[in-house]
Amino acid sequence: MTDLLDTLRQLLLLILKLGSDLGTLFLHWWVVLLWIAWWLWGVNWQKAWPVLSRGAWIPFCLVVLLAGLAWSQIMPSTCIVLGTVTLPNFWWQLSACAALAATALFCGWLQGVMHWTPADVDVDPPAHVEHGHGH
Repeated sequence: MTDLLDTLRQLLLLILKLGSDLGTLFLHWWVVLLWIAWWLWGVNWQKAWPVLSRGAWIPFCLVVLLAGLAWSQIMPSTCIVLGTVTLPNFWWQLSACAALAATALFCGWLQGVMHWTPADVDVDPPAHVEHGHGH
């Protein structure tokens, strides 16, 4: 009987450790998960793709480039990739910004493949209606 109780105690400790590890993982990656959720379910890519194809890809690329440049000046550092390759200051920040942009575009592609379209939200205030009281 004590073996059974000891096994149950070990199982409970392992479940608690799993929950702790998953919570730590979520806390570490919550911004990336929020980024992916926004681009999957917050942006209507059926409307965004035509705008990008008509020329909005140019400012999109410039924003990625300027974000990488600003980041490299705010926090200059090098990055070691896979323990062997060292990327210099501007290039790893630009690569990270490009990866975020590529993730957003991938989410747009996935939204189209899966036929997900977020509901349209009207952000314009309602039109003023005259009641005919003659105030």
